[in-house]
Amino acid sequence: MTEWFLCMDSENPSPEKRLEGKKILLGITGSIAAYKSVYLCRFLVKEGAEVRIIMTPSATQFVRPVTFATLSKNPVRISLAENDEWSDHVEWGLWSDAFLIAPLTANTLAKMATGMADNMLLATYLSCRSKIIVAPAMDLDMWHHPATCQNLETILSRGVMLIDVVDGELASGLQGPGRMAEPEDILEYTVKLFSNNKPLQGKSVLVTAGPTRESIDPVRYLTNHSSGKMGFALANALADAGASVQLVHGPVDEEFRLNSSIKKHPVVSAEEMLTACNYLYEKIDIAIFAAAVSDYKPEEFTMQKIKKEDGNTLVLRLKKNPDIAAELGKIKKNKLHIGFALETENEIENARKKLQTKKFDMVVLNSLADEGSGFGYDTNKVTFVEQNNILHLELKPKAEVAKDIVNYIVKKL
Repeated sequence: MTEWFLCMDSENPSPEKRLEGKKILLGITGSIAAYKSVYLCRFLVKEGAEVRIIMTPSATQFVRPVTFATLSKNPVRISLAENDEWSDHVEWGLWSDAFLIAPLTANTLAKMATGMADNMLLATYLSCRSKIIVAPAMDLDMWHHPATCQNLETILSRGVMLIDVVDGELASGLQGPGRMAEPEDILEYTVKLFSNNKPLQGKSVLVTAGPTRESIDPVRYLTNHSSGKMGFALANALADAGASVQLVHGPVDEEFRLNSSIKKHPVVSAEEMLTACNYLYEKIDIAIFAAAVSDYKPEEFTMQKIKKEDGNTLVLRLKKNPDIAAELGKIKKNKLHIGFALETENEIENARKKLQTKKFDMVVLNSLADEGSGFGYDTNKVTFVEQNNILHLELKPKAEVAKDIVNYIVKKL
């Protein structure tokens, strides 16, 4: 049913090959929208990209692999082992400059979110170190289902980029969101991704992220619930915008996918974070304080494990940790400083106090009262607070909040 696609051509061929030299993996899953990927493959090749195709077994029921093999001039991979030979998903993942999955079904999305690897496409996804872009396609009820929404938030929090669905008539006959974006729009998104137009090119940014730990004795410490998700998402968004990023982060439990250009500086305590920031500060243009730094630490560190004794109480004396943002604010000069504030009461008033005391240009405020916001979530609902301006944003994935902050920085500069 698909052979006629071999004779098609773009109505408006590009005068220049905008993807010349780029290596793009095109992943295709089992959706009726797979027919659009034939056009997409053709467009990518015409723009100069080298394209390799990975299909899930169910995708082959909609478009024959030979169509994609002919258009891409490369063999199509479907299984982890074909003709008694192993398909090297690791090599394919490392080969690419971008992995574009279009269409992305609800089924494959769920497997990506949970880390399953039961086919070539998923195994390659887990091995891929390049940019990953998804263009979903599904019926509107599937698109709106809480499980789908949660799975999407999960992969976006890990750095996957989304080309959103569009409204229209669906295969079910229903009208609404769920159609895969048109091949021309996906192509333009991909071209833009590799564009040399990087608004923060030449800027150096310091980002702090995650919690700190303050040791009580050899086995115990004080800390908080910060996961580091917001700070790591910020680092990726800044790097994608062309900035040189120095990421100083405390201990985090999750392994985050980071842009390869980001320089990581892992620390444990607030004192170590301050030392690292002081060392890096002279050469940066922008500082973003997203870490949840412990306000206090034990007055004394006990060399031996504290034993449980008779009585119902243990007195632990604490002393203040250095305030990293305030310390660097004293030597700020013409640098741009952005802080974070997690509040439980008098949110705007407390955020504006931080503008003064820590010399922030803007505070990203979020409240524990907002559902889906705060520590541990993949989403955040924030308010940008300046001295004379307040901007409330809706609940969205932290990766999208990070892009909003980057856009703010670009406008501010």
